[in-house]
Amino acid sequence: MGSVFFHIDLDAFFASVENLDHPEYRGKPLIIGTPGPRHVASTCSYEARKYGVHSAMPMTTALKLCPHAICIPGRMKRYSEMSHRVMNIIASFAPGFLQVSIDEAFLDLTGMDRIYPLPGKAARKLKEMIREDTGLTVSIGVASSRYIAKLASDFRKPDGLTIVPRGREEAFVDTIGLKKLWGIGDSTYSSLAKRGIGTTETLRKYNLEELERYFGSSNALYLYNISRGIDPGIYQGEVKSRSISTEKTFYPDIYGYDTLDTYLLEMSQEVEFRAMDEKKVARTVGIKLRYGDFSTLSAQMTPEKPLYSSSDVYQAAKKLLRDRYNGEGVRLIGVSLSGLYDGEDVEQPDFFAQREEKERKLEKTILSLSQKGQKIVRARNLDLPRNDG
Repeated sequence: MGSVFFHIDLDAFFASVENLDHPEYRGKPLIIGTPGPRHVASTCSYEARKYGVHSAMPMTTALKLCPHAICIPGRMKRYSEMSHRVMNIIASFAPGFLQVSIDEAFLDLTGMDRIYPLPGKAARKLKEMIREDTGLTVSIGVASSRYIAKLASDFRKPDGLTIVPRGREEAFVDTIGLKKLWGIGDSTYSSLAKRGIGTTETLRKYNLEELERYFGSSNALYLYNISRGIDPGIYQGEVKSRSISTEKTFYPDIYGYDTLDTYLLEMSQEVEFRAMDEKKVARTVGIKLRYGDFSTLSAQMTPEKPLYSSSDVYQAAKKLLRDRYNGEGVRLIGVSLSGLYDGEDVEQPDFFAQREEKERKLEKTILSLSQKGQKIVRARNLDLPRNDG
């Protein structure tokens, strides 16, 4: 049967969790975010998207587009708990599990023909398992590569299932269109348009040497591959790694330290809660930025003390961002933890480690209660506050 990949994407995840917990929100435009000139929409419901609202949009803009929207602050602990439940279901379905963010994951079903002879039937079974256990819907893309599977999962949202047969990858990217391909932001599309390239069919008329001359070697290879339905290799790597990471992609690119800082806080909470759930402590924090021209920056730092809380992770990630962000448009941001070791408590707590010990114990309590289905709100809200630094 050849290689078979699923991309599983939770539909409007944060908003869907809020709809589960608050039935009164259902069917209404909902924006996760805090109103204010320095705040951004973390995500929104499909009802809000009809008005043009999207993630990473400034809240002032979002509320101009949809002034009657319900706005609520995010609850990262609750989203992490629900994500954990969904990811456990996905991971139990097949061994080739790769989580790439709080709301999306890949499954590699290659070589599992005897267990899952019909990928479409297997995908429908997985969707049903997730819905029955959590009440949430997912969209699944099925293809011979991770890149095409990711495109396919977005094709019929929400609650969609799209299968791209082997050999039909090129026709599928033609159906999607150049501007909507993953990795083609506004700046890239504008550069292509200046040369009269507005479709994947037109892009394929250029050979690799010509594309290198116009767009540089790394951009050229990427464009050459995706126009032919070939996986450019963004998601290649070991399924099982000794790190915990999450990434978020933006359409269109986003700008500004404050906006990126908001997402760093959210993502720092996510990776730290995942580490706690696995009973791990990290020593190193990393960030990744991918700019509009496909250039990618990765940076890491290892503080003197282990990272015991999401606050510790966030402060390190924040410093990396401040030192390295160049002010240009960002299409992807990621946060990772590495240098993991088994542990649950602060090592040899002394007077100066009391904060870390209290913070970790509190976050472990929150995580435990969340996994039991209990809600708890901290007085110190880490769920998307603004940072003035």
